[in-house]
Amino acid sequence: MSLLGIAVLVLGFVLRANPLLIVLAAALVTGLAAAWTPGADAHTLGSALVRTLEAFGKAYNANRYVSVVWLVLAAIGMLERLGLQERARAWIAGVRAATVGRLLGAYFVLRQATSAVGLTSLGGQAQMVRPLIAPMAEGAAEARLGPLSDRVRFMIRAHCAAADNIALFFGEDIFIAIASILLIKGFLEQGGIAVEPFALSRWAIPTALVALLVHGARLALLDGRLRAAASRADAGAGSGAGADAHAARDAEERRP
Repeated sequence: MSLLGIAVLVLGFVLRANPLLIVLAAALVTGLAAAWTPGADAHTLGSALVRTLEAFGKAYNANRYVSVVWLVLAAIGMLERLGLQERARAWIAGVRAATVGRLLGAYFVLRQATSAVGLTSLGGQAQMVRPLIAPMAEGAAEARLGPLSDRVRFMIRAHCAAADNIALFFGEDIFIAIASILLIKGFLEQGGIAVEPFALSRWAIPTALVALLVHGARLALLDGRLRAAASRADAGAGSGAGADAHAARDAEERRP
């Protein structure tokens, strides 16, 4: 009888009903079916229903922080629809000293510093890179290079994502209360190596500094690479336009 919940799930998805209602109905049916016996009365079934709802409430209360992510994504989507990316692009275009390399370098330092103190949620691909950092980097490039080709635009977006990932990866291990530190500690203990979390956190600092220097050098060279890529794209567009014009003249000359 307790497997009736699976039948409710299957039936609900076949009928294409609301997934949340399907899961709720399946849970309630499972709870009632588990309490069903030949001698069960209304009070027993009512108690089973209440206990099922209590389990739902307890699970939601224990994991309510998970729902915050979806609320943040909805807020970001609304801001993007209201022109967040356009405003970020226009604002950074008015800063004369801003370049893609300088902007990403500053974001790298900020992202690594906040990750080192445990504030890993202040950045991220969905909540920071896509709505803010990438449009600002593209705006800075357009202010200096003019209209961007798809190749240059995708290169900028890739470097924005890389700056966030690398800064987080090498910065979060400095914070002692992070899952990666506990994972490293557990892995080393399996090999018979006893190490304290504070020691792992302390030795993550040189690695983070090396990552900062290496990626900082890459970002310092990025502006030159973008200029070269934009020049090649312009040259290719110019040669293509010249070839089209030459072909049009030849066709005009052949016309009787």
